[in-house]
Amino acid sequence: MFRAKRPKGKVMETQVNTEQVLEIVENHTGGWGGTIAILTAIQAEYGYLPEEALRIVASATGTSMTDIYGVATFYRAFSLHPRGKHHVCVCLGTACHVRGAQMVVEEFERKLHIHPGETTPDGLFSLETVNCLGACALGPIVMVDEETVTKVRPTDIRKILRSVKQQDAATSEFLEESES
Repeated sequence: MFRAKRPKGKVMETQVNTEQVLEIVENHTGGWGGTIAILTAIQAEYGYLPEEALRIVASATGTSMTDIYGVATFYRAFSLHPRGKHHVCVCLGTACHVRGAQMVVEEFERKLHIHPGETTPDGLFSLETVNCLGACALGPIVMVDEETVTKVRPTDIRKILRSVKQQDAATSEFLEESES
């Protein structure tokens, strides 16, 4: 039976729309890399790969849950659990590691009160580590959502988190003003 390990922190339940998942399957069936395309589209829709959606894909494509799960867990881009609104990813590749990336991770853990693979109870941040982000000369590297931050030191973490929260506040303020 398919059961992924649940992360600590807030677990958000997602209502999966069966017709929507079947439409995604239909739109991507038969093409090269069909399973990856299907899972990518589902994750774009839900923010992660809900188990119920994976079961629908398996049934609709005639693919075993083991094979679907194998693809979903092989690629780091896929997540089996809801991620926070902001995804923090710290590179622990060799070049970043020798420049202090582990201390950067530990500072994120202290500030967010979570470990890699977890989401804050308020659902605002998820923390993850990866083996390489491909900018070795600029390490340690941290990605927050789609933004890359280079040469990060533990003392930078407070500023990085504050900046993300300020951007959220500014966006909320803008949306409130536009609704008026």
